[in-house]
Amino acid sequence: MRHGGQILVDHLKSEGVRRVFSVPGESFLAALDGLHDSGIENIVCRQEGGAAMMAEAHGKLTGDPGVLFVTRGPGATNAASGIHVAQQDSTPMVIFVGQIARGHRDREAFQEVDYRAVFGSLAKWACEVDQTDRLPEYLARAFHMARSGRPGPVVVALPEDMLSARADVPDRPAMARTTGHVTAQDALAITEMLAEAKTPLIIAGGPGWTQDAASNLADFANAHDLPVTCAFRRQDVMDNRHPNFAGDLGVGMNPKLGARLRDADTLIVLGSRLGDNVTGGYELLDPKATGKRIVHVYPDPDELGRVYHADLALAATAPDALEALVKAGGTQSPRWADWSKSARQDYEAFQAPATTPGKVKLEQVVLWLTDNLPDDAIVTNGAGNYATWLHRYFRFKQHGTQLAPISGSMGYGFPAAVAASLEHPDRTVVAWLGDGEFQMTLNELSTAVQHGAKPIAIIANNGRYGTIRMHQERSYPGRVSGTDMANPDFAALARAYGGHGETVTDGADFAAAFGRARKAQCPAVIELVLDPQVATPGLTLDALRAQGEAARGKT
Repeated sequence: MRHGGQILVDHLKSEGVRRVFSVPGESFLAALDGLHDSGIENIVCRQEGGAAMMAEAHGKLTGDPGVLFVTRGPGATNAASGIHVAQQDSTPMVIFVGQIARGHRDREAFQEVDYRAVFGSLAKWACEVDQTDRLPEYLARAFHMARSGRPGPVVVALPEDMLSARADVPDRPAMARTTGHVTAQDALAITEMLAEAKTPLIIAGGPGWTQDAASNLADFANAHDLPVTCAFRRQDVMDNRHPNFAGDLGVGMNPKLGARLRDADTLIVLGSRLGDNVTGGYELLDPKATGKRIVHVYPDPDELGRVYHADLALAATAPDALEALVKAGGTQSPRWADWSKSARQDYEAFQAPATTPGKVKLEQVVLWLTDNLPDDAIVTNGAGNYATWLHRYFRFKQHGTQLAPISGSMGYGFPAAVAASLEHPDRTVVAWLGDGEFQMTLNELSTAVQHGAKPIAIIANNGRYGTIRMHQERSYPGRVSGTDMANPDFAALARAYGGHGETVTDGADFAAAFGRARKAQCPAVIELVLDPQVATPGLTLDALRAQGEAARGKT
């Protein structure tokens, strides 16, 4: 006879779970008891939002479900932002939520929430376990659903009395992973479509990538001399130094790359959704009539044809497709050699830095990082205009080095860096953050110190919510409202948490500051004090305002 918490933890072991993330609550005391002496590391976080983002980052980095424990009511709702990231980013994740005792349901008991209703549209599946002896059944299904098809988050609510009750029930083994399959005939059909193309383009992204898949992508591009683009915040699916790499489709994309997407006659979409970020708000690729042939490989058959018609739709992962395509072989086609060459030239030209005002220039900082970080360094970020400098100028050199939310969630970058540093303590982990972004989850500095993570957070401090201010100046020029904010001394704050802190007011001092932060071997913060005019890689605040005024004048 085991209590439900022990049954749950024993199943975690069968799934190969090594680490969980949590904020403790009295609603799942039995699970905490099961974790005691289990050998599973419990990363105790400071707020459920940060904990959820750490678990999501762990899932994204490892390919295995990130596991989160949160308490009922406010604990669960605090975690919602990280669950949303996992859903939009197709990240495997299992969330265990404490629940009120079964006999108190429907009385609006203390912290009572109907989790099936709350998370029904936010997660891949939301369930509640009513019987202790059915825990193995639910747990096996939860992990299988989190991994299978299009990966995503699964929420499992655990009534407190169910979890503490005892049952004599056998464990259920983990389900074997299932993916689609791309046959030799499928690969031949793709290459035959390519044979008829004049201006083909690969779009690579989505879940399930491995280093082998990234290598196969490079081999496939080499064999056919194909230009390769990556989906938003999936820039590590191919070495950006590769001569066939043409850039990323997403926020702040190269306008010439957007035009190339519009002009391509054949798209080979490997693992990515064709969402609004990739397609420029559905304007670069018209859902009503694309005017091109499309091959779409995606692990969820329900996504295929959902927005865009595909001439060949394959329910499989990008790694499966690339393995088959590389085996199929191929030779370079001179018909689009100039097209591929010019795609790379456009990327290289876009890498030339646009000068921003002030003594600290983000473009120069990012270029220094791309030249000086180890190839396997992991770089994280959340949401904000500051990230566009990273997207544009940093060159990711191998798979598993970019952690960023496709969902555009603020607060993600630092918790993700903590999770990455815990998973890879021997690698350099850099969190590229804005001042607003960092303040949403900076309390996880305490988590990093407690558990020995040592990410280096670089804070672009312009004293405002920069993305919203950009839109504000364009839509309501000169009418600043709700976008300025007061900031702490970030370096002093880092030291108060037990980390290392630096403040950089002149870009010439950045390299030395970064060297000291790396040698500190503890969580480190480098605050970059920016000129108030810094807004985007190409426009100052005054320029944005002038654009807005000109647009208003025309209307």
